[in-house]
Amino acid sequence: MVKVTLIKSTIGEVKSVKETVASLGLRKIRSSNTFQDSPALRGKLKKVEHLVKVEEVEE
Repeated sequence: MVKVTLIKSTIGEVKSVKETVASLGLRKIRSSNTFQDSPALRGKLKKVEHLVKVEEVEE
């Protein structure tokens, strides 16, 4: 399991980055969501790595 937390604002980012953050279910700064680890998720996280904090969590 992976916990993703939004730590920076999406203001000034390109549309595709904003949509990726929204697809992760992150709306406000310090909002977080937990996901099953997958290659698709890792691709999304790579795109927005400068805006989020990623933590490994136990189930």
